[in-house]
Amino acid sequence: MAKSEPDQTQLIPEETPETVPVLVPLALPAPYDYLVPEGADVRPGSFVVAPLGPLKYVAAVWRRPEGAAAPNIPRSKLRALVDVLDDVPPLPEISLDFAEWVADYTLTPPGMVLRMMMSASAAFQPPPPRYGVRLAGPPPERMTPARTRVLDAAGNGLIWVKSLLAEAAGVSPGVIDGLVDAGTLVAEPLPDTIARELDPSLLRAELSDEQRRAAEQLLDNTRDGFAVSLLDGVTGSGKTEVYFEAIAQALSDGKQALVMIPEIALTAAFLTRCEERFGARPAEWHSGLTQSARGRTWRAVAEGKAQLVVGARSALFLPFPNLGLIVVDEEHDQAYKQEDRVSYQARDMAVVRGHLGKCPVVLSSATPSIESLVNAEQGRYRHIPLRARYKAAGLPDLKAIDMRKSPPERGSWLSPVLTEAMAETLARGEQALLFLNRRGYAPLTLCRKCGYRFECPNCSAWMVEHRFRHRLECHHCGKFAPIPDECPSCGAEESLVACGPGVERIAEEVEALFPEARRAILSSDLTPRIADLRETLREIEDREVDIVIGTQLVAKGHHFPGLALVGVVDADLGLAQGDPRAAERTFQLLSQVTGRAGREAIAGRGLLQTYMPEHPVLQALVAGDRDAFYAQEIEARREAGMPPFGRLASLLISGSDRAAAESYARSLARAAPPAETIEVLGPAEAPLSVVRGRYRYRILVKAPREADIQAYLRLWMADAPKARGSIRLSIDIDPYNFL
Repeated sequence: MAKSEPDQTQLIPEETPETVPVLVPLALPAPYDYLVPEGADVRPGSFVVAPLGPLKYVAAVWRRPEGAAAPNIPRSKLRALVDVLDDVPPLPEISLDFAEWVADYTLTPPGMVLRMMMSASAAFQPPPPRYGVRLAGPPPERMTPARTRVLDAAGNGLIWVKSLLAEAAGVSPGVIDGLVDAGTLVAEPLPDTIARELDPSLLRAELSDEQRRAAEQLLDNTRDGFAVSLLDGVTGSGKTEVYFEAIAQALSDGKQALVMIPEIALTAAFLTRCEERFGARPAEWHSGLTQSARGRTWRAVAEGKAQLVVGARSALFLPFPNLGLIVVDEEHDQAYKQEDRVSYQARDMAVVRGHLGKCPVVLSSATPSIESLVNAEQGRYRHIPLRARYKAAGLPDLKAIDMRKSPPERGSWLSPVLTEAMAETLARGEQALLFLNRRGYAPLTLCRKCGYRFECPNCSAWMVEHRFRHRLECHHCGKFAPIPDECPSCGAEESLVACGPGVERIAEEVEALFPEARRAILSSDLTPRIADLRETLREIEDREVDIVIGTQLVAKGHHFPGLALVGVVDADLGLAQGDPRAAERTFQLLSQVTGRAGREAIAGRGLLQTYMPEHPVLQALVAGDRDAFYAQEIEARREAGMPPFGRLASLLISGSDRAAAESYARSLARAAPPAETIEVLGPAEAPLSVVRGRYRYRILVKAPREADIQAYLRLWMADAPKARGSIRLSIDIDPYNFL
């Protein structure tokens, strides 16, 4: 938000004494006071241009603590605001409340939370006119196949965005420009598609008896202001149609609604479902939008014109003036945890936003987080279960393949039991999915002659082989290099061997086993563009693919009508982590991915390749005994005093010099105040000890649930040695990542 023009700070007449606190979107501890230009009208939430040092920043007028007076600072030391952005909707009061709460809870400078609320830079500039093209004139004298496709696509008479028309016709933008020059297409202002009016009474779905009862419970719980409902339904039970009823009620009441989803690849299908249900496409918000689109959406939300927003976790920080419902879909998903700059759990912050704004919150999942289940058991949330699939579809039949008894052939990774099931599935004209939560071709490449292993030069991690892209890559820092022809250590040729499988290697094995089958790989490495990923998902849904090989992308809410078999290549993968949530995450992930099978008339099967079939997670999955797994895991957490029965905070120390980082970590730990109920564990070298050339040490703070861990950390940091030089300290309240 910085502006680098020379400072043109206005002179303030002596008769204009007003000063206001202004929060700049930087990591600063508090607002700064500025003089208000004569005749300017500002209030808390107004956006202004404030000088700070040699730069100018778009910032927000803040408010003083209740009862606090303006500081007694000589006028000569105060700078004046450069401009007041009267044309930008101000932040509503609730956004200021929310920013202060989040900053206080996460121990983050409030300016960094404001920065998230101002993440659409285009919103603070005059919106440029937007033009599209419409078919209006006769065809040009010279026609080509490309021009014919454009005229066919534009024949519906609608106004098209140039890029979308080019994409629909499969042509370059230059073809569109040529038709405009010929007068066949004419430029016209684009209609506002973000703030189209939704109809809550349109096309209500035919709900099952169980869905209807759940919808009635949900509506009862969302009528009287703040309340949290846990919509807990098996995969394919129709949870979306149930909470659509709550959205319809909010829209009927003249309120705005927000639906948060964990994966932006899901937005296209979800937006289509919303359009079918409410007659118009809702606004979307995620990192895949252009800055211009983000700016228009931000303004539409702030002006109350965007009735329904579907977005990623950052959508929670949009300036809703009239929010009447928050839905967190797939509320268990780890993607709701942000770890950069401001560390927060969006699911938990959604509950806070609902409480501050007296707005109901719906948490929806087939595999709820243990935190949410415990809150439901203790009466904080209302538990609304859905135990049957929609239209009487059956849950998939799950079986474990003991790899000790049915191992794959040498050099292969798929058990004969699984490949036989795949052959039977394909013979029936049905689809199969193979799941392995590991990108690339192989997680490790080594020299069979001298034993050399390819490590990342910047991280304590192996370089992952990506054979389809002909390179080795670090998944932590992004460092990559071409795959060499010889060992860089001993110079031996043709000695490099890939160890272990990734999805690319599984795809190679599938191609050899089923050469006639149509295959698709769903991995963020191979489908980095959202448009490509959505096209692949469409092909799967339309049965243009026989076998899907995918990472966790395939586990998140997709509906594949023809999918009959899910094979989990390595069901043990997530269980070998030193993470207190490892069992829960593995259970959730495998439940979600196997739940993609048999969602309509086709009977579903799930086969889990494992070397530990006796593990409680796999036993619970195969037996379909979800409640027993959760009960056991909840009791283990209770006995250990781990969340949600206790609290954790992580202090991560990093530096470019190992000795300096370790020394600071030890001095920081020695400065911890003594406390009877709070434990300070460490420092210890982080499991991933080096990332991007920085050496990492971790201190873990463990406290009872009722402890004010933030107050303890503030007291600690007030007297702790300051990080200097290359040393950095980051604090994460309620950590999810322990690497």
